Amino acid sequence: MPPVAPSIWIIVPTYNERDNVGPITDAILQTVPQAHVLIVDDGSPDGTGELADELARGNPAIAVLHRTQKQGLGRAYVAAFEELLARGADVVVQIDADFSHPVRFLPGLLEPLVSDRADVVLGSRYVKGGHIPRWNLVRRVVSRGGSLFAGVVLLMPYRDLTGGFKAWKASVLRDIQLDRLHAGGYAFQIETTFRARLAGARVVEVPITFEERRVGQSKMTMDIFMEAFRLVLALRFTTLRRRQKSIFPLH
Repeated sequence: MPPVAPSIWIIVPTYNERDNVGPITDAILQTVPQAHVLIVDDGSPDGTGELADELARGNPAIAVLHRTQKQGLGRAYVAAFEELLARGADVVVQIDADFSHPVRFLPGLLEPLVSDRADVVLGSRYVKGGHIPRWNLVRRVVSRGGSLFAGVVLLMPYRDLTGGFKAWKASVLRDIQLDRLHAGGYAFQIETTFRARLAGARVVEVPITFEERRVGQSKMTMDIFMEAFRLVLALRFTTLRRRQKSIFPLH
């Protein structure tokens, strides 16, 4: 009896992405025809959610999760993860709606999971073969510096810890205790990889090219950057405290 193909779901979080949501969904399903897409809309005032519903009515491979307000990328992903675990997904992928994560890299992101060589796959801009062709020096330094800082403080060997193009086995999402995640912004990417590593997941990086978004403006802010900085220090402090308690238990 041939093996059953895994249930693959690709999450597309949206906020004011009306011009992108249709093209990105079409591109995903053309590239990975066996996949399903979950569009997670945070109450976009530009009508993204209504357009997503229209797309879902026309294609059973598309589903929509509506949230009433914008609460950050991390909260949107947690809601999506919980929804897909309830639906019985085997593999879950994170991808931006703005084409900054080119869909042509999806097969390479999925292959280590499908072949059982990994439990989590990071689409990496900073391993051999990865590229960021249009960033200026300042953006490169900030991004690379953030990954280096998180890696050193949290003792993780991965080169791209701040990227959001990632693929997961559903079993790992259950193990990292989604209800205990703290980060609501881009720090979410660091925290989830850190928790997966603590849970014993096999994490690998595959090279990707990161492109500028096609339509709209970046949602990165200084507040989001500072959240990541504070979270890294908090995770390190918490981990050290737990290790000290396990080595020197209180009686």
